[in-house]
Amino acid sequence: MNGTVIPGTPIAVDFWSVRRAGGARLFFLSHMHSDHTVGLSSTWSRPLYCSPLTARLLHHRLKVPTHWIRPLEVGQSHVVGEEVTVTLLDANHCPGSVMFLFEGSFGTILYTGDFRYSRAMQREPVLSGRRIDRLYLDNTNCRPQRALPSRSRAAHQAAQLIRQHPQHRVVIGVYSLGKEELLVDLALEFSTWVVVSPSRLEQMRLLELPEVFTTEEGAGRIHAVDVAEIRWDTLVSWNVRHPTIAILPTGRPVKVTHPKIHLIPYSDHSSFSEL
Repeated sequence: MNGTVIPGTPIAVDFWSVRRAGGARLFFLSHMHSDHTVGLSSTWSRPLYCSPLTARLLHHRLKVPTHWIRPLEVGQSHVVGEEVTVTLLDANHCPGSVMFLFEGSFGTILYTGDFRYSRAMQREPVLSGRRIDRLYLDNTNCRPQRALPSRSRAAHQAAQLIRQHPQHRVVIGVYSLGKEELLVDLALEFSTWVVVSPSRLEQMRLLELPEVFTTEEGAGRIHAVDVAEIRWDTLVSWNVRHPTIAILPTGRPVKVTHPKIHLIPYSDHSSFSEL
């Protein structure tokens, strides 16, 4: 579920083809992952609703003009377009990610976008006792075999792995947005800087994360790189210079190409049992 025009409503979520959007007049962005922003660029010229943090990322990364971006506070209800009430709820997925609760003459619709379930979601006042007429659900792990530990348990597994390799440099493969909480937790656990690229450091500061990131090579034991860099040839090259292990924090099945690449089941999507 990467985006849709919701039938019988003026609403489009994570859907950026105006030509194919039919009667949609209200456009919403759940979060800034690239598979949810296809077609969105600096030429966008309609009001777009999202969380305040996503609004900052949207202008910074895609250069969407600020006068078209309408940030809405999370946890509050907002009337948009004079006909739709929308409440943004924390999706617990990546920085700025939200679920949308839409209410109007069409009924009540919950659009989760990508989300990782937490017990706090059951305590959301706006959802308590509420009848949901339509549910659009993140189904990434909607298969019984997709059993996943909590993110805290997965982070503990990553920490244990690092402790088992006390002389190794640690390289963690991440996408352009997401897994920041894991990086911060490991930095604090091992009292080390996390070395990142200049562009990633700029984004970490935009996200107002704890000051555990640096661009200075050799300043920290942990390095965060793009997931595409975790390959056989890079592991061979890194290990020529210094003993290195790589961690891929993912809930998806991935083919491991080198014995020093370790999969950790750290997922920003809900497990099957959570769904």
